[in-house]
Amino acid sequence: MSLTRSLLLGTLVSVASASFAYADMKPEDAIKFRKAGYNVMQWNMNKIKGMTIESPDSFDAKQVANAANAIAAVANMGMGALYIAGSEESIGDMKTRAKAEIFTDKEGVKEVAIKFNQAANELAKVAATGDKVAIAQAFKDAGASCKACHDKYRKD
Repeated sequence: MSLTRSLLLGTLVSVASASFAYADMKPEDAIKFRKAGYNVMQWNMNKIKGMTIESPDSFDAKQVANAANAIAAVANMGMGALYIAGSEESIGDMKTRAKAEIFTDKEGVKEVAIKFNQAANELAKVAATGDKVAIAQAFKDAGASCKACHDKYRKD
């Protein structure tokens, strides 16, 4: 079997498996997993903010780069797939602040998601340089793209 055929087969199996996994996912698990992803991003955003804006004397280029890479990784995981039917409202102890619009405004969600992914990837790229000033600006840009989504799709 050629490499191309092997890669195509592997991709098809992965897509089929992912579709099956999402179809079987419980709404409360979808809420739990997306909250976990957002918590990882928040923790890492706070690390970068602390080391570049709030307390720049504590700047550690390696820690900032690691945090930026974690943010980009989560941003590129396809968390949109975790907004499944039935996860629109809190379920038991699995609370959600998602507005109903995140489940219906597909074009708007796509737009803010693409902008955030781009900003997260740029943050990781800039963080790899170790340039504290450039990182602080890339962080602010990533934060603004987070806020754009929060403003439209998250309940306070």
